[in-house]
Amino acid sequence: MPMRFIGELAGLATAIFFAGGASFFTLSSRLAGSQVVNRTRLLAATLILLMIHSLLYGGPIPQAEDTRWIWLGLSGVIGLTLGDAALFQAFVQLGARLTMLVFSTAPVVAAILGYFLFGETLGALQLLGMLLSLGGVLWVVSEQEGGERGHAERRVYLAGLGFAFLAALGQALGTITAKFGLAGEFPALSAQVMRMLAATGSIWLFAILRRQVRPTLRTLRSQPKALGLLLIGALFGPISGVWLSLVSIQNTEVGVASTLIAMVPIFLLPIGYFVFKEKLSVRGIAGTLLALAGVGILFLA
Repeated sequence: MPMRFIGELAGLATAIFFAGGASFFTLSSRLAGSQVVNRTRLLAATLILLMIHSLLYGGPIPQAEDTRWIWLGLSGVIGLTLGDAALFQAFVQLGARLTMLVFSTAPVVAAILGYFLFGETLGALQLLGMLLSLGGVLWVVSEQEGGERGHAERRVYLAGLGFAFLAALGQALGTITAKFGLAGEFPALSAQVMRMLAATGSIWLFAILRRQVRPTLRTLRSQPKALGLLLIGALFGPISGVWLSLVSIQNTEVGVASTLIAMVPIFLLPIGYFVFKEKLSVRGIAGTLLALAGVGILFLA
C-alpha cells in the first residue's frame, strides 16, 4: 500500500472508530445514565493516555508552561467536561446517528466564532459550505416522523437536539481555546493528555461536591454490561480514534484529514439501521450527505 494513502486511510478509520465509540456510549448511557458514563469513560481514557504518554515521552505528565496548562485546561473543561456532558445526554434522548449529525456542525460553529472573535475571514466557498452543512442538518432534524420515533416523544426529541447543539458549541469553543495551547508546534498527544487531565479532574471534583461518587460506583457494579460497553467505547473513541486522527493529520493535509474524520454520520447510518433499528428515509440520507458535503467544502476551500 503506497505510503501516501496512510493519512487518508487513518482519517477514514478515525471516522469508523468514532462511530463505533458513539454507538457503544449510547448503549451504555441508556443503561447507566449519561453522567455516570461520561465521568467514567474520561477517567478510563485518561489513565490509558497517561500510560501511552509515559511510554513515548518518558513520563506521564507533560512538561509545559503555565499558559499552556491554562489554555489546554480550559479547553478540556469546556469541550470534554461540559460539551461532552451535553453530548452524552443527547445520545440518550436523540440516539447516536442524529446526535453526531448535529455534532458535525462544530466546525461551522468554530468558523463563525473565529470570524467574530478573531476577525478570521470567510471566503465565498466557505460560506457555501457552512450553508450546505447547516441546511442539511436542519433538513434532517426537521423531518416529521411522528409516531414512528418510538424511543422519544417530541419534547424529548427537541431537548435532545438542544443538547446536541450545545455539544457542538462546546466542541467549537474547546477547539478555539486549544489553539492557543498548541501554539509553537506543541505535541498533540501531550496537549490531549493535558485536556483530559483537566476534564477528568473537574468532572470528578464536581461529582465529589455533589456526593455522586458512591452512586456512580454502585451503578457501575449493578450494571456490568454498561461498564463493558463503556470501556469498549473508550477504546474506540478517546483512545484509538484520537490516535488515528493524529496519524491522519500528520500524514495528509489538515483539510483532507478533517473532512474524512467528519464522515462519522455516514458510518452511523448502517449502525442506526441495523443496531438501533432506526428507520432511514431518503430525506435523512440525502440531508446527511448534504451536511457532510458542506463540511468538506468548509475544510477544503
